[in-house]
Amino acid sequence: MDTSQAINAFSALAHETRLTVFRLLIKEGEQGLSAGIIAQRLEVQPSTLTAHLHILRRAGLIQSTRQKQKILYSADIPGTRDLLQFLTQECCEGRPEICAELSASVKIC
Repeated sequence: MDTSQAINAFSALAHETRLTVFRLLIKEGEQGLSAGIIAQRLEVQPSTLTAHLHILRRAGLIQSTRQKQKILYSADIPGTRDLLQFLTQECCEGRPEICAELSASVKIC
């Protein structure tokens, strides 16, 4: 991930609704959720949600897959890993013991 991509991802997450959507999809895992269910759970208008989903998708943080007539949205785990690695790649002046707890939690993802 380059700086431009990271800025795009952070910009996408710098909105309360988009951050909440992203966190919900991370929690849901690979099966994902339809836009209707996301809108219902978060009490967001479907038309507004569509724009937020588009921004998150363009930033590489979520993905969509079609299942019959439904589109399911889920976290883009490789994209999320790339962002986390971008943040931590030069962590702690080469002293991994300082960031051991953070490093362990990133590997769990």
